[in-house]
Amino acid sequence: MARRSRLYNRIIRYVCDRQVRSYRRTGGRRPATMRGIPVLLLTTRGRRTGLPRTRPVGYGRDGRRFVVVASNGGDDATPAWWLNLRDDPVADIEVGGDDGLTVLRVRAVEATGEEYDRLWRAMSRRHPVYEKYKEMTRRRIPVVVLEPLDALPT
Repeated sequence: MARRSRLYNRIIRYVCDRQVRSYRRTGGRRPATMRGIPVLLLTTRGRRTGLPRTRPVGYGRDGRRFVVVASNGGDDATPAWWLNLRDDPVADIEVGGDDGLTVLRVRAVEATGEEYDRLWRAMSRRHPVYEKYKEMTRRRIPVVVLEPLDALPT
């Protein structure tokens, strides 16, 4: 797959910004999913600007950890949020629930080896679109574990 056009990327940014506002306004009930994948908000520090950057990202759970896949919809370009996390692995996530949004500070760690294989299988079993994305790109799609630095609410 070729890189997407600048116009396409602008449209995606616009849609993502609207999703972030809606997610916060509804306490995470909207959009609760993208393509059937549960969504959280991930806020990273921009690697060039140092400014906070928030994006809706599909996720799964692995115990108390959150798992996100840097698929970028099968594009050959690595998603900016993952590039930001590689420079500064500490971020914030907002996860919607019955009681509204829960905000957690997390540390991002790229899954490797057997852990990568296990988490990729789990995520693509739950959400087969990841296998489609894998076929669309030439790059290896990272699986990223977000480990909470705060205590999870009970």
